[in-house]
Amino acid sequence: MKAITANRLLDGEVVFWKTGQWVEPFGDAQLFDNDDAAVETAVAKGKGQPTIVVDVYPIDLTPSEGHWAPVSYRERIRALGPTNEPTHGKQAEGGEAVDALRHAAGAARSTGRVDLIRRK
Repeated sequence: MKAITANRLLDGEVVFWKTGQWVEPFGDAQLFDNDDAAVETAVAKGKGQPTIVVDVYPIDLTPSEGHWAPVSYRERIRALGPTNEPTHGKQAEGGEAVDALRHAAGAARSTGRVDLIRRK
């Protein structure tokens, strides 16, 4: 399973792709089966919005407590928002998706981020 992420150009906020729009909560992100064509199409649409977002790439997901969470520790931190204090950022909203992010395991890098680094 995959999701697509980027940073919003206006304020640097981490955002996720949802059927043609960018949303802030990871729990609202559109999930893709490992269908590379659908992922690449969505990434291309996201990259076609250079005045809205930057660094568009897919992230790998793993099951966590009945939900999905990024495999990469880095992506889990990005999805939770600032992690300096539990009452700050996206994690302050709480909910099942945030709990799943907090309890997910795995430290591998997302293949999408590795591909992005290789292209730069």
